[in-house]
Amino acid sequence: MLITIIILVLSAVFFVNGKIRSDLVALCALVALLIFQILTPDEALSGFSNSVVIMMVGLFVVGGAIFQTGLAKMISSHILKLAGKSELKLFLLVMLVTSAIGAFVSNTGTVALMLPIVVSLAVSANMNPSRLLMPLAFASSMGGMMTLIGTPPNLVIQNALTSAGFPPLSFFSFFPVGIICVAVGTLVLLPLSKWFLSKRGKNGEDNVHSGKSLKQLVKEYGLSSNLFRLRVVGDSRLHGKTIIELDIRRKYGLNILEVRRGDMSQHRFLKTITQKLADPGTVLQKEDILYVTGDFEKIKLFAEDYLLEMLDEHTTEEAKNSANSLDFYDIGIAEIVLMPSSNLINLTIKGAGFRDKFNVNVLGIRRKKEYLLQDLGNERIHSGDVLLVKGTWNNISRLSKEDADWVVLGQPLAEAAKVTLDYKAPVAAVIMVLMVAMMVFDFIPVAPVTAVMIAGILMVLTGCFRNVEAAYKTINWESIVLIAAMLPMSLALEKTGASEYISNSLVSELGTYGPLALMAGIYFTTSLMTMFISNTATAVLLAPIAMQSATQIGVSPVPFLFAVTLGASMCFASPFSTPPNALVMPAGQYTFMDYVKVGLPLQIIMGIVMVLVLPLLFPF
Repeated sequence: MLITIIILVLSAVFFVNGKIRSDLVALCALVALLIFQILTPDEALSGFSNSVVIMMVGLFVVGGAIFQTGLAKMISSHILKLAGKSELKLFLLVMLVTSAIGAFVSNTGTVALMLPIVVSLAVSANMNPSRLLMPLAFASSMGGMMTLIGTPPNLVIQNALTSAGFPPLSFFSFFPVGIICVAVGTLVLLPLSKWFLSKRGKNGEDNVHSGKSLKQLVKEYGLSSNLFRLRVVGDSRLHGKTIIELDIRRKYGLNILEVRRGDMSQHRFLKTITQKLADPGTVLQKEDILYVTGDFEKIKLFAEDYLLEMLDEHTTEEAKNSANSLDFYDIGIAEIVLMPSSNLINLTIKGAGFRDKFNVNVLGIRRKKEYLLQDLGNERIHSGDVLLVKGTWNNISRLSKEDADWVVLGQPLAEAAKVTLDYKAPVAAVIMVLMVAMMVFDFIPVAPVTAVMIAGILMVLTGCFRNVEAAYKTINWESIVLIAAMLPMSLALEKTGASEYISNSLVSELGTYGPLALMAGIYFTTSLMTMFISNTATAVLLAPIAMQSATQIGVSPVPFLFAVTLGASMCFASPFSTPPNALVMPAGQYTFMDYVKVGLPLQIIMGIVMVLVLPLLFPF
């Protein structure tokens, strides 16, 4: 027992210290338990096959798909527009929308999604973003208390209950608790944020990053100003021809930027959009949409000669709010700057061989303050020219690796990751609704972990991610390994009698005052520990102790376990207690004391309210 407690204390010390990654600390603790033969190999590795861990992997994938398809951003930005320029409405909507998204998506992901939206809304409402960013972080944690999957500690207490032979909690067992958390948090934060956060930080415009976004590049080079869409219809003379056969640049002075091919008529649920770079060998098919730049009259003549359907009148893509404007699902754009010593200087664009070597097209040249966009093939390259190139994202990223004649500005693959597959948003929405339905309704004979696995696999199969690697990248492996390695610690505490000893101490000190006092002791012990250790690790350690304490005094363990998950999740007094708190710190320009001033009163008030409310919702 002593060795187990020493390992536990050392783990806590290293967690608090933070110099060694938490997953490595957890793995070292697990190996120590094996070396001292406290656990067998099967027991030590049981965490990696635990349904909680598998469910968390699936939830990372589902949450990642919701972001990748732009579904969450679409919903939240539409709802937040309701606030207009009212400071009170904006505050209330930020709290409500964030907590609603946080109920189904990880709190870290929720804050990462909402942060840029909230900053831009605050700036447009002439409001200091720092007034909203800390409440945003806190609301994501409160929202996580509304559902079983909202936050990892909820899954931890579910596991503790089922392991002890108690019936599992339902998907919305947490909902009343979560609603009270959001209500209390909103009422307390409304005055606190006004008193302590309104003067903090600077105007949100400072938070706008300096790099050029894809939209900025499109606007800067005027790509949308003469962009028109032409559809290849059934009787068109283009059907079956290649782009090189058309000789469109010589005959009409036009450029085909892209060929977009949709597959949406037969399989609406599996709707896909394929973007093809307009290379010479591309064979045109019926229903292809050509993105063509050039003079409107020439485009009209080209369409008449080849019997093409014009999808745009004499208005530019920029002037319309068209769903078919330049998108960057498969194809991207980037700027490259020529080095003074480049071998390409004085060569023509055609002679430089960008299309032959890298399969990218040059769309424009920025020369000092001048933009060259027409007849680029015979234009000679000058020293210091910046070229705008278009190609598949992989080909653009190759440019930065394979030549010393230029430097690619920005990070193409990082830009590609920001592009949302918005045409897949309805698919992601349907899958998410199905997952929640399988978890909520008892007549569907599917375990929660199975529902999450099905949803995760469907998100990948239906193309809500660019590829399988993108799905794997959404998984926070540090969190997964941390939980999987720490779960057997609770088994070691039970096996050696350590949890019984700790719970005996708590019961002997507080048990005489009744179950309410004991539950309050567990709540505030968890709350205090979470200020120094991650909330998931704290829940894993305290759940067996709470279970044992309730069993010893002969009362239901449910309110005690809820005290653990609430104490672990409702930690606001430190920027390092939860990832959302840390995420908003630089954007809101907060100091450690700002968290103490706003978070500590909220944490104490929330604790008092919950200790009084839990026995009413879940009687002893």
